[in-house]
Amino acid sequence: MRKVLLFIPLVLFLVLGAIFYLQLGKNTQYMPSALVGEKVPDFTLVSLETDQLVTQEDLPDGPYLINFWGTWCPACHLEHPFLVELADEGVIIIGIDYKDEKNLAQQWLVQKGNPYANVLMDEIGHFGVDMGVTGAPETFVVDRSGMIVYRHQGVINAQNWPVIKGHLK
Repeated sequence: MRKVLLFIPLVLFLVLGAIFYLQLGKNTQYMPSALVGEKVPDFTLVSLETDQLVTQEDLPDGPYLINFWGTWCPACHLEHPFLVELADEGVIIIGIDYKDEKNLAQQWLVQKGNPYANVLMDEIGHFGVDMGVTGAPETFVVDRSGMIVYRHQGVINAQNWPVIKGHLK
């Protein structure tokens, strides 16, 4: 019995080694979303600009992006100028001001420009949880039928935009 117990660490080492070996070469940045292939979840949020209640029924008909951002987010500062360029090119972006303060968000948009067709406030983060957001910035591509077809974690920039744009149909 003692000899069997001596082999347990070896067996555990081999099992863990096999698991780690199988993970080599996988894209560690890819994070699937349970919502890909699903409609945008039901929500009621307040518009930053008008203080009116907005629901998923008020979202655009055509393809668009839903971008979660916050003034507290350093990466959002990097991403913002590129979003302004995209908006100037006609890309429709719905901004979700995520876990932020209204006055800070308003100042941000005045100073940096507003690339968003509409900015909705998710001060507590409930909609972010429903969307599976793990942090900001995070962007979802929604197609003409209102289905989420792609999720991008992190900054949108010129390097990754072609992939995201390919889903924007």
